[in-house]
Amino acid sequence: MKNFLICFLTFSFPVLSPAQNDILSESEKKITVSGFSEIYYVYDFSEPADHLRPSFIYSHNRHNEINLNLAFAKLSFETSNERANFSLMTGTYANANLAAEPGVLKNIYEANAGIKISKNKNLWLDAGIFPSHIGFESAHSPSCFSLTRSLMAENSPYYESGAKITFTSANNKWLLCGLLLNGWQHIQRVKGNQAPSFGTQISFLPNKKITLNSSSFIGNDKPDSRRQMRYFHNFYGIFQLLPRLKAIAGFDVGMEQKFFESKSYNWWNSPILILRFIANEKISFALRSEFYSDKHGVIISTGTSNGFQTTGYSLNLDYFMRKNVLWRIETRAFNSIDKIFSEGGWLTNKNYFATTSMAVTF
Repeated sequence: MKNFLICFLTFSFPVLSPAQNDILSESEKKITVSGFSEIYYVYDFSEPADHLRPSFIYSHNRHNEINLNLAFAKLSFETSNERANFSLMTGTYANANLAAEPGVLKNIYEANAGIKISKNKNLWLDAGIFPSHIGFESAHSPSCFSLTRSLMAENSPYYESGAKITFTSANNKWLLCGLLLNGWQHIQRVKGNQAPSFGTQISFLPNKKITLNSSSFIGNDKPDSRRQMRYFHNFYGIFQLLPRLKAIAGFDVGMEQKFFESKSYNWWNSPILILRFIANEKISFALRSEFYSDKHGVIISTGTSNGFQTTGYSLNLDYFMRKNVLWRIETRAFNSIDKIFSEGGWLTNKNYFATTSMAVTF
């Protein structure tokens, strides 16, 4: 790990001679320091004794505690032909979502570097640890319509590691990206897995009111001796319906081989719709409806006859106390076909909870 960091810092921040420094004017070089911190409180009406939310929840996952979901400090470097990002994090999100990563890798939010590989085109080659190319949500709460993450976001990659080539058209309407990855949300490859995984992303902005995105993943998340190929696709659109009303409609679909060399597959899918109304420059509301179906427990295992088939609803209020300080309140409900939730020592098919958070960006 020490060698990795030394290599990264050497690549990202080379020592330039005075002559080399003259090549890049001050206007071309940009070093940015930024940060983020989000404190939250969740009250789960099932009152879990261990204070843990259900196992398929990774963000804001502690009940009846004032806690830190995510805090990170980020250093970015950019010129017209080079760029790099390095960010360290802590919080309950890092503990839960990066539990499988060894040692200090759990605390890396982002660590990547890239170079422009075309003189005339906006074509970049980047390598390292990145936020995921899948989905419209991230661990950074203020950039999402709702306080908590959707079921599809919680159960698809938040982050990834590898290399990618990205092309952006001159008019900024098209983004095309191809990725070579270490796996499905892995920094360190699964033991016994030698095969690379692959990803693609296509984003299209036909006008200022519409964004369309298609992202995919192909790979194996298990050792080669029991390889089960996984094929996954995420599609979403962001629409400016009215001056104060936005909508996000998305759909995930995935399939994985039932067993090694099987010609049959287990499927899962998740549709979602979110509406966001901006009342004024300080206040906005969001309403979310979603469904997640994983009958065979590929992503979320329940051990029940119908697997994980859960509907979710949430209502969100945002209040910008200052331009960089966001206070959020959300109520949310899950309703499952099977009794997969625990309440007072009994199993139930419903789960209700309320969340509030304070996020500061600097």
